[in-house]
Amino acid sequence: MRIDADIVAELKQAGENASDVLRVALTRLRGRIAVVSSFGAESAVMLALAAEIDPAVPVLFLETGQHFPETLAYRQELARVLGLSDVRDLHPNPTQLEKRDPTAELWAFDPDACCALRKVEPLDEAMIPFDAWITGRKRTQAATRQGLPVVEDAPGGKIKLNPLIAWTPRELDAEITRRNLPRHPLTLRGYPSIGCAPCTRPVAEGADPREGRWAGKAKTECGIHMRKPARQGT
Repeated sequence: MRIDADIVAELKQAGENASDVLRVALTRLRGRIAVVSSFGAESAVMLALAAEIDPAVPVLFLETGQHFPETLAYRQELARVLGLSDVRDLHPNPTQLEKRDPTAELWAFDPDACCALRKVEPLDEAMIPFDAWITGRKRTQAATRQGLPVVEDAPGGKIKLNPLIAWTPRELDAEITRRNLPRHPLTLRGYPSIGCAPCTRPVAEGADPREGRWAGKAKTECGIHMRKPARQGT
């Protein structure tokens, strides 16, 4: 089902005010929208803003089976602190996992295939009941994200919302402090951007936060945000 034009218009009228965007989205699209969160270094602000409006909103977490233990513990702690009541762990299909990555080493020689198996495909399956999803992407995170809009078309007539696109790392850090939110423990050990353990490294102070993701490879995205929306009528 496509999102009504009047709802899209309301979302766009909210501009880049994250709270206003989320308020429209989580009230007008209740039951049709989910938050997708990595429970990473900067996830707390988005989840806190969403929880203030609707703590029962579905939150989708890609449990790849290769996360740092600290991330799994943080997922539990942050959900508890914010009162999020519907956090869903999305696992890779076990049959496909056994067939395509029986030794759990696919990341080492084909990271794109690993991300497809452990992230893209589980999210595609989980998103079937939803018409919209909320991401935590920011324009400052990478060159590939500098042109992000707040409201973005997605495959199948769905939309993606990026309420925090205009926030800087300094603003996010200040908001986490102001709200006294738990911090991901790896941020204190030089990990400003956190993904799966085999493909994430600490970075030097002041370096590009994304340098620690897939270090030494041309890869910059896991793949869940890289697909083009289908053309209308196709």
